[in-house]
Amino acid sequence: MVASRNNTSNPARIPALGLRTLVLMFLSILLMFLDNRDNHLDTVRNAIGTAVYPLRVIVDAPVRLWVWASESSQSRNDLQLENARLKSEQLLTRARLQRLNSLEAENARLRAMLDAREQFEDRVRVAEIMAVDANLFRHSLVIDVGSGDGVYDGQAIVDADGVVGQVIKTGPMTSEAILISDPGHALPVEVNRNGLRTIAYGTGEFGRLDLPGLANNADIEVGDLLVTSGLGGAFPNGYPVAVVDTVNRIPQRAFADVSATPSAALDQVREVMLVWSAPPDDDVDDAALDGDDE
Repeated sequence: MVASRNNTSNPARIPALGLRTLVLMFLSILLMFLDNRDNHLDTVRNAIGTAVYPLRVIVDAPVRLWVWASESSQSRNDLQLENARLKSEQLLTRARLQRLNSLEAENARLRAMLDAREQFEDRVRVAEIMAVDANLFRHSLVIDVGSGDGVYDGQAIVDADGVVGQVIKTGPMTSEAILISDPGHALPVEVNRNGLRTIAYGTGEFGRLDLPGLANNADIEVGDLLVTSGLGGAFPNGYPVAVVDTVNRIPQRAFADVSATPSAALDQVREVMLVWSAPPDDDVDDAALDGDDE
C-alpha cells in the first residue's frame, strides 16, 4: 500500500520540476534579451554592486595589505641601498676634491717659486722638504738634496715669499737646515726703506722675529720691509726677510722693542729654493745644479 503511494507520487513530481526549470530558463532568456536591448537591469545591477562592495573590500583587504607591506619593505630597502651608494659616492667625490685642491695649491706654489726664480740673479735649485722638527728649542727641516747636488753648509734657503733659513749639515743625499725662526739663529738684515742695518733673531715662534739692537731713535716704522744685508756672506743681499709689525719706544730704555713677521710662511712651506750666491766649486757638477732648471 505504501509502495503504491510512492509510485503514484513520483511521476507527478518530475513534470513539476521540469516545468519550473523551463519557466526559469524562459525568464532568464527574456531578462537577458530585455537587458541587452534596453538595459532595464542596470539599476538592479548597480544596487547589487553597491551592496556587495563592502564585502569585496573586506575580502580584498588582506591581499592589498600584504602587497602594500611588500612594496613598502622593498622600497625602504631600495632607498637604504641608494642612500648608502650616494654616501659612498659623496665621500669619494670629497676625497677627489680634496686631492684636486691639494694639487691646485701645489701647482700655485710651484708657479710662484718659478716666477720668483726668474727674478733672482743668483743660481737656485728647488728642493722638497722631507721632514720637519719644530719645537720651542729647535726649528729645523730636512731637504731632499745633499752634497752630491752641490749643497754646502751655510747655504741660504728661500721660497717665493722670502728667506726660510740656511743649511747647517749636508749629507750625500739629504741636508739639514735651520729656520730663521729658530731661537739660535741670527740674520743680518737692513731696512729696505733707508738701509738701516740690524740683526733679526729667531724667537722660537714661526710668526715672530726680534730686532733687539735698535736704539730708541732709530728710523724704523711699522710696515718697513726687512731684507738681507749681505753681511756675513751666508745670505746674498736683497732677499725679503720680514715686515716690521711692532715698534715700542720706552724712554727709560736705550733700545726699542721691535719685532717683525717673517715674509715666508715658515710653518707651511713645502718646497724651498737653495741659493748659490757665488759660482760653485770646480768639482761640483753643473748638471746637478741645473737639474731642476730644465
